[in-house]
Amino acid sequence: MSPRESSPAEAVERELDRAIVELGLRGHHVLVAASGGLDSTVLAHALTRLRPSGPACVSLGHVNHGLRGAEAEADEAAVRALARRLGVACRVRHVAPGELRSGRSSRDRPTPQEAARTVRYGALREMAHELRASRLATAHHADDQAETVMLRLLRGTGPDGLGGIPERSEDGFIVRPLLRLPRAALEAYARHHGLDWREDASNESPAYARNRLRRELPSFARGFNPQWLRAIVEMAEAQRRDSEWIAGRVAAEAECRFSVEDGWLRIDAKDFRALPEALSRRLAREALARCGVARLVTRVHLERIQEFLGSARVGTRLELPGGIRLLREHAGFRLGPCSGGRQGAC
Repeated sequence: MSPRESSPAEAVERELDRAIVELGLRGHHVLVAASGGLDSTVLAHALTRLRPSGPACVSLGHVNHGLRGAEAEADEAAVRALARRLGVACRVRHVAPGELRSGRSSRDRPTPQEAARTVRYGALREMAHELRASRLATAHHADDQAETVMLRLLRGTGPDGLGGIPERSEDGFIVRPLLRLPRAALEAYARHHGLDWREDASNESPAYARNRLRRELPSFARGFNPQWLRAIVEMAEAQRRDSEWIAGRVAAEAECRFSVEDGWLRIDAKDFRALPEALSRRLAREALARCGVARLVTRVHLERIQEFLGSARVGTRLELPGGIRLLREHAGFRLGPCSGGRQGAC
C-alpha cells in the first residue's frame, strides 16, 4: 500500500471524522438505529472506535416489527450480541405497524412501508429519550441515496424530491453519517475488522421496486458513467442545498402572508400572480401542509390553488382533498378548516 493509499477502515473512519464535525456529533450521546445488517453494524463499530474524539457515548436501538417471525428474532439477538461485544447499552422495542393502518380509509391509510417507518422512528425516539441520547444515527449510505433519487425520478417528483435523503433532520436530531460512502466501502470495512452481520432475505425479493432497481441500476448506469454513484449523490446534495435556500424564502413569504383565525388559515394573496411560479406553488403546498393535508395533494391541485388565489371572484370556493376548502371572501382568502398537520398548523 502506497503512502497515499488508505485501508478500507481508514477511508470509512476518515469520512466519519468529517461527518462528526459537520453533523455536530462530537461530545454527544449517539443512539445508532441497529438492524443487525451490514450498514448499521459498521456504523456502530466505527462510531464506538472513534470515541472519545467523536461521540461521548454510543448506544444501540433496535426495532422489531414482528413481520418476519424467527428471522426477526434472530436480528434482535444479533443486535444484542453486537452491543455486548462493543460494550455499549442496547434498547429494543417490539412494534406493530399494522395498527397504524387499521380503521382508516384508503385515502388516509399509510402504505405498509410508511407505517413501518413511522412506528420505527417513533420507537427510536422513545429509546433515545430513555437513554438521554441527543442524536439518532441511521446507517443510510450512498447506494441508498442513489436508489431513493432514481425511484422518485421514475415515479415522478419535483425538484425537492431529487434532494433525496438529507444528512440530518430539520431539528438536527436524526443524522446519517454514512450517506457519502458506497456500500462497497462498508463491506470492505467489515471484512477488515472481521465483523459479522445479518442479511435480510426480503432484500432479494423482486416484489419490491427498490430491490429490482438495486439489481439492475449499477450495470446499466456504469455503461454511461463509471462514477455514476458519485454523480447521483453529488447531484442530490446540490439539489438539497438549493431546496434549503428556497425553503427559507418560502418561510419568509409565508410569515408575511399567512395568519390563523378561528381554525382557518387566512391568506394575503395581494400580487400573488406576480410571484415567481416556483414560489407561489411552494406557498400553496405550505398552506396545505399547515392544514394537515399536503400528502393528499397533487400537482393539479396546486395549479388550481395558484389560479384561484390569483383570480377568484368574491363568493367562490375551491374544494380540496381531506375536506379542505379555499374560500374567496370580501376580507380575502381563507383555507380550512385546519386539522393540525405539523407544528405551527392551525
